[in-house]
Amino acid sequence: MPLRLTVLGPGHPFRGGIARATTALVLALRGRGHQVRFLTPRRQYPSWLYPGASDLDPDACAQVDGAEAVLDPLVPSSWRAARERAIEHGSDAWILPYWTWAWAGLWWTLLRSATRPPAVAVVHNPADHDARPWQRLAARLVLGRCEGLFTHARALADELERSFPSRPVSHHPLPAVAPAEIPDRAVARERLDLPAERRVAVFLGLIRPYKGVDLLLEAVAGLPESSDWLVLVAGEPWGRLGEQLTRQVASLGLEDRIRLDLRWIPELETATLLAVADLVVLPYRRGSQSAVAPMALAAGVPVLTTAVGGVPEVVRDGVNGAVAPAGDVAALTAALVGLDRERLAVLAAGARRSAQELTWEAYAAELERMILRVR
Repeated sequence: MPLRLTVLGPGHPFRGGIARATTALVLALRGRGHQVRFLTPRRQYPSWLYPGASDLDPDACAQVDGAEAVLDPLVPSSWRAARERAIEHGSDAWILPYWTWAWAGLWWTLLRSATRPPAVAVVHNPADHDARPWQRLAARLVLGRCEGLFTHARALADELERSFPSRPVSHHPLPAVAPAEIPDRAVARERLDLPAERRVAVFLGLIRPYKGVDLLLEAVAGLPESSDWLVLVAGEPWGRLGEQLTRQVASLGLEDRIRLDLRWIPELETATLLAVADLVVLPYRRGSQSAVAPMALAAGVPVLTTAVGGVPEVVRDGVNGAVAPAGDVAALTAALVGLDRERLAVLAAGARRSAQELTWEAYAAELERMILRVR
């Protein structure tokens, strides 16, 4: 049965995993025959909260027909009008992402209405990474007002069920979709001036302390001299992390083994990086999930991750990647040593098989079931 739905959250022209996932969800729900209204922000974050160059990239997300930029999480005086605009649609349900306290005031104000429809939160993070107590409180205030909670891993669903025992919770992994058409490997390696004979591991994404890139550099420093691994670290650093990583590469003498590309990586360049990769590495200290992992699987690239949050539910050790203990540099080094070309080929085949199971069609269907439970 077609539903009238209102999706609220980031989209074009903003960048980042939340904007990409929310936009893709709108398109998937429309593809299943639902009438979906998409309310997007005029801006996402204050500059002091997002210490990157910019959170704008018009090419990062598809431009959705009918999207309305009416949300402003930074201007409380606008929140009541945004709530009334959302209510006007007469939806069967609201769908909104939760990932950061910075949007909590807006979400809480919208959810206070007695005349609104049921709301389902798509919980990317149950609270901010490295959340302080008041940030966890902000998450509880918002999620506690939602009628349903939908997340991306069994581990996260278990956490939400413990925190909100009276709320229905369901989960489905993020779909495996490549960022763009993956180019030919030989052509991509030539484009990036990479030697064809070396194994290449890639770290992709916003570089923040919890993601453990410094631990990856230490692990590479522990490889035997005969190792042919070359590691590309590609992403925009958080604050002064770029300077710290540059100094670390020099102090460890890793110039021949590490290449740093410390900037926002556009979608087409992300596809090129996946084309050259034999392996994607996620050396996280902690975390809830990863949007990079399913993206890598969609490109047929196995993933070496640490055992944090729900990531090992997507990256299955010995099937489509390898899993090491979080924070264990020696284990990361040993995993890299053990991933020879034969093993990588087996895991790459597993990555391609896994990607076929992680679709937006299945994701949207599971979310529909949650909506029908709370209507």
